[in-house]
This record gives sequence, structure tokens and C-alpha cells, in this order.
Amino acid sequence: MADYRGFLKVRDRELPPNRPVEVRLRDWKDVHAHLEEGQPFLKDQAGRCMDCGIPFCHQGCPLGNLIPEWNDLVWRGQTGDAIDRMYATNNFPELTGRVCPAPCESACVLGISQPPVTIKNVELSIAEEAFRRGLTPQVPTHLTGTTIAIVGSGPAGLAAAQQLTRAGHTVVVYERDDAVGGLLRYGIPDFKLEKDIIDRRLEQMEAEGTRFRPGVEIGKDITWDALRRRFDAIVIATGATVPRDLPLPGRELRGVHFAMEYLTPANKAAKGEPVEGAPDAAGKHVIVIGGGDTGSDCVGTALRQGAASVTTLAIGKKPPRERPANQPWPTDPILFEVSSSHEEGGERAYLASTVEFLDDTTGGVVGLRVAETEYLPDGRRVPKEGTERVLRADLVLVAMGFTGPETKVLATQTDVELTERSLVRRGSDFATSLPGVFVAGDAGRGQSLIVWAIAEGRACAAAVDAFLRGSTELPAPVGPRTVALRG
Repeated sequence: MADYRGFLKVRDRELPPNRPVEVRLRDWKDVHAHLEEGQPFLKDQAGRCMDCGIPFCHQGCPLGNLIPEWNDLVWRGQTGDAIDRMYATNNFPELTGRVCPAPCESACVLGISQPPVTIKNVELSIAEEAFRRGLTPQVPTHLTGTTIAIVGSGPAGLAAAQQLTRAGHTVVVYERDDAVGGLLRYGIPDFKLEKDIIDRRLEQMEAEGTRFRPGVEIGKDITWDALRRRFDAIVIATGATVPRDLPLPGRELRGVHFAMEYLTPANKAAKGEPVEGAPDAAGKHVIVIGGGDTGSDCVGTALRQGAASVTTLAIGKKPPRERPANQPWPTDPILFEVSSSHEEGGERAYLASTVEFLDDTTGGVVGLRVAETEYLPDGRRVPKEGTERVLRADLVLVAMGFTGPETKVLATQTDVELTERSLVRRGSDFATSLPGVFVAGDAGRGQSLIVWAIAEGRACAAAVDAFLRGSTELPAPVGPRTVALRG
């Protein structure tokens, strides 16, 4: 363990500062300054990890990351060993260290009486040190002769691909966009995740033998049946990309867009590939409907584009700043959080129910009619009569999450079974109703966290390996366990 009195010596969390707001709003670079300035306090923060007996942070992390071991090794200055322990459970710590909401910190035992250990920041520091030292591709010692297609190149697909490539299979990753990465590439703005972070990992994966085929849409460019004939196994990792809509009067107006219709072209423009006709917030009054991470990304993007104002509407109550009694430790509580985008500007309104999108004479949106949210005894939330007001809006972004994967073409071209939520039905071994076809990540579980996607990708890889070879030695952090796959 780390310093057994560390949490008594250093009682406060210390994180690296963000770049000044007035500076970072002028570019699309990472908001964090620590990547440039170093972290002299990191050892002390790692030393706050307790000898808690039962590390509940393991339970909080779907990957089962060996968090107390990292902290101990970082505190002792044994960074190389910390890197080894980190990669034992996580293929992409440079991603989770940036964009994971860190449920492990909510489960930290120290969090009962003090601010929890800065687990996420320690993870990111180890990951960046690994890249500074240089990543050695883990090329398999032999090839199995079997081929696997991964459909989708988000975190679940990439994790499955890397694990299966290292096991000796020939793996091809198909991505319908023009570049690999899924929502990591075009869904998350550069100020949260610069794209060279993805590219350097892809370089390692290509050196290991993984093959990438961007710009190929399965179901259109290659039918699902043709793909099944071509490969020994398939992993569906297409994510949950169907956005939740808000079917209210005026929804069809010009200037009302889903969040991804706005963020994707904005991300392309940030790397010098502007999309003609893409929505732009410059000089406009922007309203973002939805208070989650995607809504926050819209806020930061709109501010960088020069929006006249940005307002975020949330239908529910404002969350508390401290853990409520009905969400006890070690659960992951719903708390009021100020993201880096919220630090930069804009207003946030709670208990705001949208009633109608208002238009001008040309069919463009000019405002929203909203009302105060009323909670009914049965739990439903409805607009309260007599509380309506009008908010000005030239651009409205619907960022209310996602309902599930795009399965229409898959269901048309195959006999795959779907759930009542239109998810791809699967068993405990990630297998679908189609022999040799598996599903991992949001396509099978619904919208979730990046850490769950990576965990499922790793576990699905173990299931595929066992299907092809009869047994597997690949680790499975969730779902089927390695011992169960050795039959």
C-alpha cells in the first residue's frame, strides 16, 4: 500500500489546474494545463490511498482496475511497475483518464469522511508516462488462422480488436466514418480529447496487426450475410447512436438539431475539414436541452464558435452538491457538477420543461416556450400550468441521450433477435442468436460509460476466443469469467 498515514498528512484533493478560460476559449486544445506543466503533488495524492482492507474502488470500476496497487507504486516512484499493473486491466487508460466520470472515486473508502483519492488523475499520469517511455507493440507469437470482423471502432470495438489481435487472430475493424474512433473521434470535442491521443494508440494497434477499414458501412457497402461468409466470427460494436427526440410542436423548424448533428461537423471543422451547411453558433442565442456530458460538450463548442449566449435546460431538479442520504456510499451519486465547459460561461436552468419550439415567418426557430416542471405523485414530470415563459433561441440543440443502436438494416438482412428496446439480444457469453456473431458495448447494453465499453470489449474478446479455440486465457472483467470459458 501507499503511505499508511498519507490520508492523515494530506487531507485535501489536489488536481492540476485548467488553462485560463480566456485563453482556452480561443482554441480547441485540451483544457487541462497539467499535460504541459507536470504534477509535483502527484506522489502526495497517490499516498492518500488507504489500507482500507476491501478496496471498493474495484467494485466501482467495471474494469476491475488495480487502483490501490497503482497508488502504492506511484508513491514509491516505481512508475514502470505501475504502468504494468494499469495495462493488466485496461487497454486505453489514456482515454478513461480523460473522459470517464470516475465511478471508482465515488466508491473510494476515503470518500466516507474526506475527499476521495484523485484516482482518475493518477491513472492519466501513469498513462502519459507510458507513452513518453514508448509503447512496444505486443505482436502475437503465432497466428491462429481464424479471422474476425469488428463492426464499429468505438472503445468497445477497439478493446475487443486489440485483445483478439494479441491472441493471434486476424482482426479487421470496420468503421463507416472516414476515420477510426467512433464517437471518440467525432462525438467528443478536442478540448476534452485531442485526436492525436486516439491516433497514437491506433499506430500501436496497427503495428500489432489489427487492420482498419474506415469508410465502409456494413449493411450498405458489404451486406451482413456477406460479412458472415467472409469471417469466422463477428463482433457488433456499433454503439447506441439513435438520439432521443423531443417530438413537440415546431420540432421540424430550421435551427433545431440533435447534438451529434452539431458536434460531428464541429469536430471536423476543428481539424480543418469544415462541413458545408453545418450548424454554427457564431453570434447566435443557443439553447441546449439536456444537462449531461453531451450537453456540456455542446456548451463548450458553442462558446468557442462565438455564441451570443448559451443556456442549458434540464427538466429535473438541480442535484445536490453533496451525497444525498438515498444514494449512500459506495454508490455513484448524482451530484451537481461544474464541467470545464460550464466554467467557461453560459447559464443553467433546472425544472425547465420545453413546451413548444417557436418559429419566424421563414420556418426558422426564434425561441422556446418553456414551463416549470411539476412532479406528479406517480413520478411523471409535466409542465406546470401558468408558469410558461419564452426564451430566445436561434439555435436549439437536443442533447437528451440515446435510445439504442441502429439495428434496422441488421434486422432486415439477418434473423438476429432484438430486445424490446431494440438492443441486440445476447447471452451471458455476449453471443447473439446468430452463430458466431457477438455483441459488445452500447449496442448490447444501451447507452453507458466508456469504462463499461472497454470492459465489455475485453470480456467479449475472451468469449470470441473461447468460441474459436475451445478455451481462452484472455481476461474477462465483466460477463463471462475466464474460468467459465475453459470448459
